Amino acid sequence: MPSSSPISPSASPEPADTMQIFVKNVAGDMFPMTVPQDLSIRNLRTLLSLRTSLPEEDLRLVYAGKHLSPSSTLAESNIYRESTLHLAVPLRGGMPPKKIRCTYKDCKEGAQRIIGDCGFCNGHFCGKHRLLEDHKCDGLEDCKKESHDRNAAQLNAERTQVIKGI
Repeated sequence: MPSSSPISPSASPEPADTMQIFVKNVAGDMFPMTVPQDLSIRNLRTLLSLRTSLPEEDLRLVYAGKHLSPSSTLAESNIYRESTLHLAVPLRGGMPPKKIRCTYKDCKEGAQRIIGDCGFCNGHFCGKHRLLEDHKCDGLEDCKKESHDRNAAQLNAERTQVIKGI
């Protein structure tokens, strides 16, 4: 009786006509798939739809920065063993994101990105109100004190020391 050692499923070699590819979803999770080498992109989308529970028509596959055509095959798209495909799900419609408005009292202007953000009161301000003095910031006194302390420390560091005995 010939002795056979049990082979774990993960250690079993792939048949010659199949290959393993990896699919990375939007969340960054990567999962392996063993598929036939002549599989079409359309059929791969069907398999992914079953695996991810997402509608097939919503799945878009991207490889090397290009969206893959459903009518092509893996080989035609230059996808070989251990290639990584990216799964893109189109964004749904709806309202575009609201433009951030100036936080100052009755101002209706749009807030400026980055330079309009106040680090002391966490407000978002337009070009007219972005300075601490202009929007009467609650943190203005803290800012002045912080600036004064920083300047005093710099002056102390640069003060000339008198050397006695020369």
